[in-house]
Amino acid sequence: MAVLNKIRQRSVFLIVIIALALFSFVLADVIRNSGFSKNQSTIGVVNGNEISREDFARQVEAVQRNAQGNVTTAQAVNRVWDNKLRETILDEQLEELEIEVGQGQINNVLKQQFAGNQNFTNEAGMFDFGVMREYVANLKATSPEAYQQWLAVEESAAKQAKAGIYYNMVRAGVGATLIEGEQAYKMENDNIDLNFVKIPYESVGEVEVSKDEIKSYLKDHKDKYEVDASRDIQYVFFEEKASTSDDADTKAGLEKLMKDREEYNEVSQANEKLDGFSKTSNNEEFVNEFSDLPYEERFTFKDELKGENADQIFNLSEGQTFGPYKEGGFWKVTKVTGVKQMTDSIKANHILIAHKDSPVGSELDRTKEEAKKLADSILTQVKSNDSLFASLAKDYSADTTSKDKGGDLGWVDYRNTTSSPFIDYIFDANSGKYGMVDTEYGYHVVFIEEVKSPKKAVKMVSLGKEIEPSEKTTNDLFATTTKFEIAAGKKDFDEVAKESGYEVRPVKGIKAMEEALRGIGNQRRIVQWAFKEETSTGDISRFDLNNGYVVAQLTAKNKKGLMSVEEASPQVTPLIRKEKQAKMIKDKISGSTLSEIASSQNASVENASSVNLGSPVLPGATSEPKVVGAAFFLEKGKVSRPIAGEKGVYVVEVTNRTEAAPLNSYRMIAARKTKERSAQATSRLVEALKSSAEVEDNRAAFY
Repeated sequence: MAVLNKIRQRSVFLIVIIALALFSFVLADVIRNSGFSKNQSTIGVVNGNEISREDFARQVEAVQRNAQGNVTTAQAVNRVWDNKLRETILDEQLEELEIEVGQGQINNVLKQQFAGNQNFTNEAGMFDFGVMREYVANLKATSPEAYQQWLAVEESAAKQAKAGIYYNMVRAGVGATLIEGEQAYKMENDNIDLNFVKIPYESVGEVEVSKDEIKSYLKDHKDKYEVDASRDIQYVFFEEKASTSDDADTKAGLEKLMKDREEYNEVSQANEKLDGFSKTSNNEEFVNEFSDLPYEERFTFKDELKGENADQIFNLSEGQTFGPYKEGGFWKVTKVTGVKQMTDSIKANHILIAHKDSPVGSELDRTKEEAKKLADSILTQVKSNDSLFASLAKDYSADTTSKDKGGDLGWVDYRNTTSSPFIDYIFDANSGKYGMVDTEYGYHVVFIEEVKSPKKAVKMVSLGKEIEPSEKTTNDLFATTTKFEIAAGKKDFDEVAKESGYEVRPVKGIKAMEEALRGIGNQRRIVQWAFKEETSTGDISRFDLNNGYVVAQLTAKNKKGLMSVEEASPQVTPLIRKEKQAKMIKDKISGSTLSEIASSQNASVENASSVNLGSPVLPGATSEPKVVGAAFFLEKGKVSRPIAGEKGVYVVEVTNRTEAAPLNSYRMIAARKTKERSAQATSRLVEALKSSAEVEDNRAAFY
């Protein structure tokens, strides 16, 4: 009771304390949200210019919609980001330079964009600004929303016109002078002959490179080895696939479908005996009801059949079956339903008489009955005089691809066709030289010009059951995956995997906006998990895939900045090793002539003819620009100092120098160089602007 009295006496004090605690909690949340609200609505910031998340998302959706499922979300995001980054830094440059354009320049851009648009063409089929202005005026009067969209199009055209001026200004500054043209000419045509001694780097054996040496090299070459933030993971993939038992059950289920069976009929309230696949006469209905493969039943020639069972199937008689056999992840049974001699190629001509109810006759007034009368009339005419066929096809045929060729379809290969009344007619051995076929497109007047010799063909239909993991197999895999996930969380990931015989796959240097992971394809969720602030090194998580599970562990969080020694080692170690080997070779070279040097190094004197700076290749080596460049500035007959090249250390002596005959003008070469530089100017400019921009990239927080 004494305690309760004390609480009552201090109730006001306690209420104040609780209120202050709640207030501080809410205030902290407000402060946190206010600091992050900007990031929540901003996908990125480029030189202080915010990129709206909402606008960015709309553009990503548009890219995916236009690509019709051929790009992933991450690919669309990266594409839109690159465009936004380019657009933002370019707008900044245009504003800073105060580049302006007139209506005429905007119109030129619009003309290029809408040159083929029929809304802006005159009676002659040419783009007409008068027609365009009339169209825009009509938009303004009738559809304010559409007019605003047009204004956005004009604004975009103005930006393009300004960008064109800006790019032209840059291109004008990268042209090659006549002196540079002369230099280019001399580089490609001034030649030297030289003798040289090459001491390969491997002649001094392997050289150890320490971590401290790599670290020092990185500090001296910071610009080359700065990288974005990345993550390293390792994972075990548990593939969901059918077991041996699943395979056997699938085969047994297919064999059961081959046999006759009894089923209870609720209408007759009695058991009915039903034919199995071997006996059924209604193959289409049977396959559609029981098969995992689509129904297909048509004649096939021997060269179309593939696989190890092709010969056995092709040699079946009508009504016989082959199988079960395993093919392409299915257990299958194939039944031959027909065998005959038929041609595989026919040279055919046709005249298509369409009517208003056919897909190609919507603009016609002709009824189906009238179309048939016209087709009958044409058929009568060509039967009596086949020379009329071509002219009648040009006058009456609705097939725009063949009418101008007199109805000629060329050689039709049965293998490249799908079943239709027209195809079935022309490949029917009983069809005459002339005939008529009614299809959904209209009436075809047919002239079969030539038929290749018949050969054996078989009609067959296949019943298939896909070999899939059963529910038990799926449940067992989930249990196995979960067991490994729990064990790996308690012990060492690699050791647990090794004990169970699982393959651990490492993936290093994953960037924030990547999605493709070696061995498991596009797995954006795993990358997002690895980059979450709350994910720590050593954390483990399980991910559901379409074909199984992945248990992944984050093994390293690499910050933006200079590469770690471990990351850089594969690239830097060979460079440092080469430097150390070059120094060792240079220190032990002795002799004043090439012969003495070659003798001391157990090497030989080699020679090279007509070497130039444009193609600095020496015999027995790849390109050696440092060596050839040094040789060009060497006096004839003088032996060089040792030069560290790509494949080894060289000592050279120029034996002859041939200067190219001077040209009257180097204008053509300068023009070629200007064209080469101009072609690269725009992309190099944009990359330079990107590298110098201050960019805050928040994409990974949203995608």
